[in-house]
Amino acid sequence: MTAKVLIIVGDATETVDTLYPYLRVQEEGFAPVVAGPEARRYNMVLHEVPAEGWDITREFEGYTIQADIAFRHVVPEEYVGIFFSGGRAPEYIRDDPDLIRITRYFFDRDKPVGCVCHGVEIPARAGCVEGRRMATVPKCQFDLEVCGGTFVDAPCVVDGNLISGRTWHDHGHYMKHWINLLIAERERMGAQQEAVTA
Repeated sequence: MTAKVLIIVGDATETVDTLYPYLRVQEEGFAPVVAGPEARRYNMVLHEVPAEGWDITREFEGYTIQADIAFRHVVPEEYVGIFFSGGRAPEYIRDDPDLIRITRYFFDRDKPVGCVCHGVEIPARAGCVEGRRMATVPKCQFDLEVCGGTFVDAPCVVDGNLISGRTWHDHGHYMKHWINLLIAERERMGAQQEAVTA
């Protein structure tokens, strides 16, 4: 059976933040499972700070993505890892009690966690970043630090099972480390299953 990886989204999830890991896990033989507040289609956005005339992020309309499953129906034991995408979605989905439950499962068991940009707001809200080092978009530095984490302004931060980047510009730096953790976890879970059925 193909190992599954959770990709967390909501309306205004960032397009590149979401599609890059979604496609990368497929390349490595995993089945990406998109989870949102409901199992429906979500509108994604594109975030960028334009070269001239803007000092803050400008938002453009992106593609849409279908959530395969609602947070309340997720059984985290069925997944080898999780990815928290950026965009504005984490600002409002982070209070979902089932998303908090799911998030804590992966952190409590040292399962592979990938996170970029505003995605940090979810594990921060779930109480999972205390004592952890993470990269995130600078505007979320406060969210991380007020919850006990340490902000690192780098394209890739590896802290045990937690792999993070600042924005979609960093995908090429941190994604391979998360993928390697997923592969190791898939092998570990496969060996466990073989031992049980032997």
